[in-house]
Amino acid sequence: MGETATILTEVFFETIAYWWVIVPTIFLGLIVGGIPGFSAANTIIILMPLTLAMDLETGIVFMVSLYCAARMGAGIPAILVNIPGTAGAAATPLDGYPMAKAGKGQQALSISFVASCIGGLLTTIIALATMPILARVGFYMHSVEMIVVMLFGISLIASIAAQDLLKGLIAGFFGLMIGSIGTDVVYATPRGTMGFLELYDGVPLIPALVGLFAVSEAFIIIEKRVIISEDAEPKHPNWHDTIEGVGIALKRWWHIVWTSVIGLAIGVVPGAGASIASFVAYQQSRTYSKTPEKYGTGHPEGLIAPESANNGVTSGTLVPLLVLGIPGGATAAIMLVVMQFHGVSFGPALFENQPKVGYGMFMAMAVSYLIMFLTILPLSRYMSHVTTIPTIYLAPLIISFTLVGGFVPREYMFDMYLALCFGVLGYIARRTGYHVAAILIGVILGPLLERYFLLALKKSDGDVFVLFSSTLGNILWVSLFLSLMLPIILKWRRARRNEEVPAE
Repeated sequence: MGETATILTEVFFETIAYWWVIVPTIFLGLIVGGIPGFSAANTIIILMPLTLAMDLETGIVFMVSLYCAARMGAGIPAILVNIPGTAGAAATPLDGYPMAKAGKGQQALSISFVASCIGGLLTTIIALATMPILARVGFYMHSVEMIVVMLFGISLIASIAAQDLLKGLIAGFFGLMIGSIGTDVVYATPRGTMGFLELYDGVPLIPALVGLFAVSEAFIIIEKRVIISEDAEPKHPNWHDTIEGVGIALKRWWHIVWTSVIGLAIGVVPGAGASIASFVAYQQSRTYSKTPEKYGTGHPEGLIAPESANNGVTSGTLVPLLVLGIPGGATAAIMLVVMQFHGVSFGPALFENQPKVGYGMFMAMAVSYLIMFLTILPLSRYMSHVTTIPTIYLAPLIISFTLVGGFVPREYMFDMYLALCFGVLGYIARRTGYHVAAILIGVILGPLLERYFLLALKKSDGDVFVLFSSTLGNILWVSLFLSLMLPIILKWRRARRNEEVPAE
C-alpha cells in the first residue's frame, strides 16, 4: 500500500510537469468535441504520426487529455445551439438548451463544466481504487444484461411520452423503425434501404444526430431574431452568473456522484459507450426526482445527469483496456494501438512491470479534469454570448458546419443529403409536437438492442426465456420494472394527498 502511494505521488507530480501539453490539448479537444462528426478517436487517428513520434509519457498525456476535453466539449454546442457534438451528448440539450433559450446559457455551461469535471475526477479516483473489481464487471455483463441496460435508456421514451402519450410513443417507435434500416445481423438481408448502398450498414448516427437536432433547430430559430426567448433579456458577460451556476451544481453534489457512477459502470462494459450512459442516467435521474415534471424545461438536474455520466464513462473505458487488454471504446482502441507501438504489454502484469504507465493514464485524466476546471470554467461567461448572435448569421453557420460534420465520418456526399432529410423530418416533428429526442433514442439504441437480443437467442437456440436466466439480469429486470412503476405510484400518491387536503 505504501509503495503504491509513493508511485501515485511520483506520477502525479510528473503529470503536472506536462501542463504545457495538457493546456493546448484541452482547447483542441473542446473544438473537436464541439464539431459534429469529429471526436477524440478520429482526431487521434489524424494525429497518429505525431503521437507515435512522441515519447510514451507525452503521448499518454496528450491522448487522455484530448479524450476528456472532447467529451466535455460536446456539451457546449448542445447547450447553446442544440447541437450535440457527439452521441454521448445527445441527452444534454433536453434541459441545457431550454436554459440557454431562457437567457441562462452561462449558468447552464457552468453547471455542465462542474458536473463534467467532478464526475470525471471522482470516477477516475474510484476506478483507480477499484480496478480489479470493475474489471470483472465486463465478464458479468453479457447479452441478456445488456438488453435490460438498453431498455433503461429506451424507457426514457416513456418518460418523454408522459407529456403526450400518443405522440411520444409514435416518435419513439418511429425512431426504432429508422434504427432497423440496413442489413439484418443474422442473414444480412437489406431492410428499408430503398436500394441505397450507403444504408446497408445502417443509418449513420452523425447525420441523424445533426439533422434531427441542429438542422431542424436552425430552421426553427431563423424565424426568430435571436436564440433566446424575447422575454429573456440578453445579459453582458459577468462573473455572477458563472458563480451562480457553480453554486447550483455544487448544491446537487450527490446527484453528480451517483449519475457519474452510472457512467463509470456502463463505461467498463466494452462497446456500451457514452450515449447509453447519458440516456440511462437521465432516465434514472428523472425517475427518482421529486419534481419529474420539470425535466425538459431547463431543470439543472436534467443537465447534470447526462454530463456527469458521459464523463464518468471516460475512466470506465480505460479499466478493461489496462487490466484485460480489451478496449472499452473507439478512443481506447486507438490508445491501445499507440501504446503497443511503444512496447506496452496490457494485462494484470502491467501494474507490476510498468506501474507508472498504468497509473499514469488515470493520473493524466485526473490532472486534465483539474486543469479544465480552472481554465474552461471562466470562459463560460464569453461562450454564452453565442445565444445573442442574430439568427440571420447563426442559422446558416449552423447548417454549414453540421453538414460538414455529417460528411466527415464516412466522407459520403450521401450523408450530407441524409442530414438535410433528417433536418426536414425534425422540423416537421417539432412543428407538430413530436419530440425529436424520442426519435433519436430509437435510432441510437434500437440497433444495439436488436444485436444483443439476437445474440442472446442464438446462444440459447431460440429460447426467449433466456432473458430471465441470469441472476444479475433478473435483478436488472426488477430495477427496470420499479423505475417504470415508481413515477406512476408517486404521481398517484401526490394526487391522493392533494385530494385529502381540505379546500380553504
